Amino acid sequence: MRKVIYPKVGGVDSIRIVEADDPVPGPGQVTVRIHRAGINFADLMMRQGLYGSNPDYPFTPGYEAAGEVIEAGDGVEGLQSGDRVLAMTGFGGYSEQIALDASRVIPLPDSISFDQAAAIPVTYGTAYHMLVHLGNLANGETVLVHHAAGGVGTAVAQICEAYGASLVVGTASSPKREFVESMGVRFVDREVEDFVDVCKEMTEGKGVHHAIDPVGGSHVMRSYKALRRGGKLYYFGASAAVKGDKKSTLTALRMWATTPRFDPLKMMSSNKAVFGVHMGLLDDESV
Repeated sequence: MRKVIYPKVGGVDSIRIVEADDPVPGPGQVTVRIHRAGINFADLMMRQGLYGSNPDYPFTPGYEAAGEVIEAGDGVEGLQSGDRVLAMTGFGGYSEQIALDASRVIPLPDSISFDQAAAIPVTYGTAYHMLVHLGNLANGETVLVHHAAGGVGTAVAQICEAYGASLVVGTASSPKREFVESMGVRFVDREVEDFVDVCKEMTEGKGVHHAIDPVGGSHVMRSYKALRRGGKLYYFGASAAVKGDKKSTLTALRMWATTPRFDPLKMMSSNKAVFGVHMGLLDDESV
């Protein structure tokens, strides 16, 4: 079989496709023939050496994939050859085949395509974990999300609609306005408007209940300021550390240097909460 590897830190030209032995399922595992693999911003950060929790180089990226079961190992029940599945791979999804624990595989109904399935776990899992599991999103609440046209932004908009949020404010670049607005989101052109002012104006000066920030650096404090008293900020990315195709150490250092330090006493006085979210490092996978 073939698989993608990141042999070292580098740009797109560092990516390699290599031949490898077909995997064999161990006890409690299945092998899956991958038809589609999800691509996430985290994969780019891993390639640039900015992610911090990927395996040592060389390794195969890919958090999520969809395909069909090739073979089930000893002790596996409920899965058999030919079953269509969604695989939460962790790493290794950029392969033609992968062996993984059967507990990380979910059968797919025929109504969900491989394209759709491979785009679900990371983005929708992250958005749901933040808004519902941590945030207890309620009917009538208000939400700010950055990179609103991205995978998590799209999932946030759909979850907010399902849970009855009264307002979703989404930042993005101007070419993405039409798509963002098509989801019922109040579009904010990040190059022209101040999202803090927009959030305040649209909530009678109070601010939003939830703010979702994948940018990092000084941007995080601005998201915090967009919250009302009792609001919740979820910080789950660091796009401000990336500039271009290859790693920029200066850009990354600037982001880390401008990341705010929160004063617990001030947080207590405003009843605000800050959550750091990294789905790849959750110890309790049932969450």
